Parts: sequence; C-alpha cells; structure tokens
Amino acid sequence: MQFLVYILVYPLLWIISILPFRLLYFLSDIFYAILYYIIGYRKKVVTNNLKLAFPEKTDQEIALIRKRFYHHFCDMMFEAIKSITISESEMQKRYVFTNVEDIHTLEKENRNIVLLMGHYASWEWVFILQTHVNHKGYAVYKKLGNKYFDALAKRIRAKYNSHLITTKETYSTLIKAKKDKQLTLNGFVFDQSPKLNKAVYWQDFMGIEVPVHVGAEILAKRLDMVTLFLKVKKIKRGHYEATFLDINRHAKDSADFDITDLALKRVEEQIHEAPEYYFWTHKRWKHRGKKPG
Repeated sequence: MQFLVYILVYPLLWIISILPFRLLYFLSDIFYAILYYIIGYRKKVVTNNLKLAFPEKTDQEIALIRKRFYHHFCDMMFEAIKSITISESEMQKRYVFTNVEDIHTLEKENRNIVLLMGHYASWEWVFILQTHVNHKGYAVYKKLGNKYFDALAKRIRAKYNSHLITTKETYSTLIKAKKDKQLTLNGFVFDQSPKLNKAVYWQDFMGIEVPVHVGAEILAKRLDMVTLFLKVKKIKRGHYEATFLDINRHAKDSADFDITDLALKRVEEQIHEAPEYYFWTHKRWKHRGKKPG
C-alpha cells in the first residue's frame, strides 16, 4: 500500500516541482483558500496557540496573524515540493547565509558544530548550507511513516551532502565520525514538544512553562562541540536570509541547560519580530500545567 501511494502521488509532486515559482505560488494561494476557509485545517489549534502566546492581543490581531501564518504555511509546503527538482544555484539565490565565514573559521579550528534552529520561516531549505561548507552535514529528524517518501526525503538532502539520521542513530554516528576525524555540522530543529514521559527539563516558552528537548545540548556537551543558533528571516516570498549566532564555543564547560535556554530565547525573539512565520499548527503547549511535582 505504501508503494502504491508513492507511485500515485510522486508524479504529481514532481510535476508541481518543475513549475516556475510564479505558478507555484499561484497554486499555493488556491491551496490556502481551500485549507483556511473550507477545510479549516487545525484552525482551532492555531488560534489557541496564538492566544496562549499573545494574551495581550485582540481577536482581530490574532485573526490577522493566523491568516498570514496560513499563507506562509502553504508556501512552505510548496517550497518543500519544489526541493525535488530545484537547482543548486536557484536555492543558493533564495536561501542566503550572511556570515558563513564563521563556519569556515571553525573548520580551520577543527571544531564540530551543533546547529540549533526553531520551526520558523524556513527549515526545509537549510540543507543548501552544505554547498558553502566542508563539514559533513547531519540533520536529526523523525522518520516518515511511508518508507518510500522517507527515502525521497533522504535523497533530496543527500544531493547537497546533508544526511538525515534518527535520534537513535545520532550518538553512534557522531562518535564514529569523531574517531574517523571527520568534521560534522549537526542540525537540530529543537523547539517542539517532547513526549511527557521523556521530559527531563521544563522552561518558560512565550511565558508558559513547557517541557523542552535537551538532546542537542547533551550531545554537544558530551562531544564538546561548538553550539550555534541559526536565525532565519523571511525577506519576501520564497527568499530567506540566515545568520549564525553564537551560543557557546565550548559546550562541555557550560552550565546545564544554559545552551537550551539561550536557543529557546532566540526562537522567542524571532516569534516576537514576525509571529506569522512560526509553526503554529503544532500543539506546542499541550503539556502546560503537567510538570510533575
């Protein structure tokens, strides 16, 4: 059944991916109207999340952010499809790094990197970073339910020397890379909610105490990696600007959870700057008020 779904859906995705951006965003606009006004996909979740994060805003202000978010959300879905066939040069033009020389400096210092970022603006195109650096890129992800689409996602990333690994594979993969004296740059989109039974640390996020993923920090401390945050800004439709921000140059010397706290604050700063570009459909605050003890 998984293969049947794949062979039926993939040709359509491929056709969409070869469309020029003007047509791609025309389809995105149509899809937005259907998703927002007819289907109402997770509209209640988005509204509740926005009201939790911005209790001071009026209903009209919340509605405006919500509409802008759904426009961006649809664009991101079509941009992800575009990844199937987009050229390297086109993606480099649309996803620009302002200070990639910072990574080159760390390369000269023979330092491995943990790169933290939030579900903000665009995380689908970040793998183009590998065309600018010599570190081998790994991105920690949750395996897709359909193994054929999972393999497709891995192939798309692998075009640019970026490799998807699951949480269980991460430590062993990076230990081997270290033994092989291989420089690695390891990406974590860390700001979503962990399972309650696996929550080991709670912190305020947008004024609400929630459990927070700390796996990236633990890994960085064990292997004494440089920790950076990638701040992504949407310049205009289909164009993003990303900047590397220092968190800690020697993770093993940092106090517990300092790295996670600072990265979480960076995500909050982005949300306050332009809230419509955050991933509001996820139930980020579903465990609020459930902290043990």
